[in-house]
Amino acid sequence: MNLEELFNQHKEQSIQGRYLTLDHIQPLLDKLNTNNQIKIIGKSVLDKPIYSYEIGTGKTRIYLWSQMHGNESTTTKALFDFINVLNSGSDFAKKMLETFTFYAIPILNPDGAALYTRENANKIDLNRDSQNLTQPESNVLREAFETFKPHYCFNLHDQRTIFGAGETGKPATVSFLAPSYNEERDVNDNRLKAINLIAGLNDVLQQYIPGQVGRFDDSFNINCIGDTFQFLGVPTILFEAGHFPSDYQREITRKFIFFSLISSFKLLSENDLVDNRINDYLNISQNKAVFYDFMYKNIKINYDGIEIITNFVAQYKEELIENEIQFNAYIVEVGELENYFGHFEYDGQGASYSDDNTNFPKLNQKADFYLNKNVKFVNGLAKS
Repeated sequence: MNLEELFNQHKEQSIQGRYLTLDHIQPLLDKLNTNNQIKIIGKSVLDKPIYSYEIGTGKTRIYLWSQMHGNESTTTKALFDFINVLNSGSDFAKKMLETFTFYAIPILNPDGAALYTRENANKIDLNRDSQNLTQPESNVLREAFETFKPHYCFNLHDQRTIFGAGETGKPATVSFLAPSYNEERDVNDNRLKAINLIAGLNDVLQQYIPGQVGRFDDSFNINCIGDTFQFLGVPTILFEAGHFPSDYQREITRKFIFFSLISSFKLLSENDLVDNRINDYLNISQNKAVFYDFMYKNIKINYDGIEIITNFVAQYKEELIENEIQFNAYIVEVGELENYFGHFEYDGQGASYSDDNTNFPKLNQKADFYLNKNVKFVNGLAKS
């Protein structure tokens, strides 16, 4: 199977970028609703509809949800790309629909999606509300779980650009987790199913992004939805869409999430999973917070009247301005920053720092400055 070709054929062209709301996907839902597959299964805090999409007649039930965190939209894009494959009429699609019944919630948190926030409108992180169930969105997710009775859960998220695959200097472009079901992080049959599937997905992705697959921390937190569903006996796989070099709109990462979805169901349908791949799973590099968006090395700064050579870093803030996400770079740290990396790195070779106000890179100010008065940086990047 040529995954690149499949993606190019079925990529949903009407949605792109980081800002993805109910308004953006409503035309897609209308188009997909040919036979009452789309249902409103609840309402958000601000009374926006939460939609489900069900397709397939197979015995194995697959539950997928995306944008539990409103500003994590990459997996939603990939989910619609995958749905396009299921509706393509191909032999592969027919096999998928005969083998599985898919139940998807494309945007669980429509209020957070509109505001481009992690939390819902009540400023609650839904992924810490799986036990108390204080929010309407949390209850929608749980009620669908109990009604649908899935055999596998796919918990679809984005992660920040700070994460690397271990300390290799490579970004964690895609990360996975088979959540723990108890404090001891034991492995039972259900967790092992998730582990084996992730090991199979890693085999696939290493062909495309070698060294850029991460393993998320498996500390147990029963308030997290993945841990809860694993505790309730359903193999659960956490997907984290991360950074690919220069891909801040996450259109390339989107492709690798699509590859992962296709490969998941290919592996499951062919029963092509080795029984025990715990060691392979544990050998996937653990996610480490080792990256900044910008790193400036060997910069001369004036520190309390003393000139020193040091490094500093800047990080993008994603700010919703006039219905578009603006990436605005701010200085966040000054120092040696050993064992850290920048997605963009600039070696100043002793050049002097200055900006319009001072000769020192102050924390939380915009990354607009000069080196040796003649190289100008605007929003983190050098201007030629």
